[in-house]
Amino acid sequence: MPRWGEILSELEETKTPDGAPDFDGVRRKYLSQCHEHTKRNTILFASAWIQKPELGSRVIIAEEDVQALMEAVHGLRGKKLDLIMHSPGGRAEAAEGIVLYLRSKFSDIRVIVPHMAMSAATMISCAADRIVMSKHSFLGPTDPQFELDNRVVAAHNLLDEFDRARKECAKDPMNMLAWKPILDQYKPGLLTRCEVARDLSDQLVAQWLSEYMLRGKSDRETKAKKMSDWLSEH
Repeated sequence: MPRWGEILSELEETKTPDGAPDFDGVRRKYLSQCHEHTKRNTILFASAWIQKPELGSRVIIAEEDVQALMEAVHGLRGKKLDLIMHSPGGRAEAAEGIVLYLRSKFSDIRVIVPHMAMSAATMISCAADRIVMSKHSFLGPTDPQFELDNRVVAAHNLLDEFDRARKECAKDPMNMLAWKPILDQYKPGLLTRCEVARDLSDQLVAQWLSEYMLRGKSDRETKAKKMSDWLSEH
């Protein structure tokens, strides 16, 4: 595979008269080369969440991504899949839908993380048979994300903030004056949604690790629970 600088040069050479590089053409070229090398189905699951932070909640993993994967999988043959993952994550329920669908189609799934997989993307990675990472790649905590006014907020952070508010206001009721404008922006039921999403995330990761990556290992359920607990800790 070429270096990043070589890819940029190649993109520069593909520019049309209006100055737009052929991103999709170059992308498909290297995905095809990857498929020819591995002889496995290859799907890229990625978003421009680092390059375009202004996109906000539009780049997180959501329920409609299941439909997009169905479109990508249509017509593929064979039971082996390489899923190249680069995502900030998103909703636990969406990750569950994606895993259920992919596992109904493929018996051997390898997740490749060239850079970053966070939150629900980490959850999906834990449902693979293997995870391939480079020295500079990393997985984030399996903390589900929520959309709040086009902002993406982690459930763990919201729960911590509610807990901090409760403790500070119990210590001195006057602190409520400072906390009220912050808490007023949250809709009723949000705290419960965060707790349910966090618990679902932990449960699913432990279940998937035990069923797939730790398949055949001794004491796999205990190990899966320990790994899930560790991944959920920031």
